[in-house]
Amino acid sequence: MPATRRRLAIPVLAGILVGAVLVGVAFGAVWISPWTSLRLILWKLHLEGRPARVPLSTELILFQLRLPRVLLAALVGAALATAGAVFQALFRNPMADPAIIGVSSGAALGGIVVILLGAGGALDAMGVSGAAFVGALLTAFLVYRLARLGPSVQVATLLLAGIAVAAIISAAISLIMTFSGQDIRSIYFWLLGGLGARGWQAMAAVTPFVFVGMAVAMASASDLNLTALGEERAAQLGLEVERFKTLMLGTGSLLTAAAVSVSGLIGFVGLMTPHILRLVVGADHRRLLPASILGGASFMILADLAARTAIRPEEIPVGAVTAVLGGPFFLYLLRRERRAAGARA
Repeated sequence: MPATRRRLAIPVLAGILVGAVLVGVAFGAVWISPWTSLRLILWKLHLEGRPARVPLSTELILFQLRLPRVLLAALVGAALATAGAVFQALFRNPMADPAIIGVSSGAALGGIVVILLGAGGALDAMGVSGAAFVGALLTAFLVYRLARLGPSVQVATLLLAGIAVAAIISAAISLIMTFSGQDIRSIYFWLLGGLGARGWQAMAAVTPFVFVGMAVAMASASDLNLTALGEERAAQLGLEVERFKTLMLGTGSLLTAAAVSVSGLIGFVGLMTPHILRLVVGADHRRLLPASILGGASFMILADLAARTAIRPEEIPVGAVTAVLGGPFFLYLLRRERRAAGARA
């Protein structure tokens, strides 16, 4: 039965993702039926003629507002979940999250700087997104350099360096917000995470980076399996451990930075999704990574749907939704780890 469940997991998750996309574009101030959405999408793909009696307003809402937002949510969720799976394997810790090495904080600082400078507007895709991406990668590089002792990077040292750098950046962000004046609202909502005021331009900006990151992670699935055996055993089996650490650190950072650059800080997706799906498909990353991609995309679409429909016409930051779900889950994991440590002692 478990083997059958693992074989069916990927097709089932793919079906859930398709359903999540159709549900995501259906709900809003104007209802658009999934059948209408599907026919309009097929028309845009030149697979059938334009559906009759569909108002132009419905077409504009679908293609200019709903569909880019839903697809961007899927992209962000897939990136964060993949990064979470990579970091959990690299650190051999189920509680590892993309924010663990401070990349999210670095991205936030870069975005805030552009918001304050007013370059192209508070949420300009080529301004905030680009600065957040650069800030995230610079932070990852800084953490890696701080953690590197001689020719190697110890995982514990890397984690401590990440926590320290993230704390310093968070303090800088708090100080900046204190003197941000009228821009504090834009900064606050960007930090909480959100996918509003985005479009196809944001999709085009981050899609190549996300797909490259996911492709590298998928190609490294077998080597990620080796890391579960420990560094010494993995090296004995032919893995160049230090080089692989660097590659996976860069891959996870790239995925996280690309996501944060267009969505702000959205936590716990990279923590929950791989951990839950590991219980379904097992620890083999050849199955876990594609499952995390599909599951993270679906989860993010549904979380964003809840954020924009729960208290209409107001919109909740999607980062708050994921925090409400992820906070208790993190506490559960922490309690379980403490019990496990007590049993070993």
